[in-house]
Amino acid sequence: MTLDDVPAVSALEQRLFPVDAWPLQMFLDELSQPETRRYLVAQGSDGIVGYAGLMCIEPIADVQTIAVVPEYEGRGIGTTLLTALIDEARRRRAADVLLEVRADNPRAQQLYVRFGFAQIHVRPRYYRDGVDALIMRLQLAGAPGEGTAHGTTSEGPRS
Repeated sequence: MTLDDVPAVSALEQRLFPVDAWPLQMFLDELSQPETRRYLVAQGSDGIVGYAGLMCIEPIADVQTIAVVPEYEGRGIGTTLLTALIDEARRRRAADVLLEVRADNPRAQQLYVRFGFAQIHVRPRYYRDGVDALIMRLQLAGAPGEGTAHGTTSEGPRS
C-alpha cells in the first residue's frame, strides 16, 4: 500500500466496516511507520479489491486489518494477503501472530483456523456495536523463508 492507495482503501473501509471503520488518517499514520508496519493491497480489474496490514514489534506480530470486497470473495485474495502478512511476520522474526476477529464472523474465523490460528481469549463487547472479539494466535516456528502454513480456500472480511 502506498500513500496514493489510501483514498481508495479508506473508501472501501467505510463501505465494508461502517460501524468500525478506521478514519483515513489512521491509514496515513500506519503507513508512516514502516519500521513496524507493512500494508498491502490487492488489485482487481476495478482497482483495489482487498487490503491488509501487519504491525510487528518483536516478538509479536499483529494483523491490524484484512479485508476483501464481497464481489471478490472466494478467489483466494484473503488467503494471499494473509500468507503475505505471515511471511512478513517471519521476516521480522516474530514468534507469534495475533489478531482479533468478530465473534459473529465465522467465515473469517474459518480462514484463520485453516492457517493454524487458535482462539486464546475473548474480549467482551470489543467492537462498537457490542460484538465480542475472539483473540487468535498463530505460533510461528523456524527461520524466515521457511514454509508457512496456509489454507487453500476463500477468505472473509476483516477481523
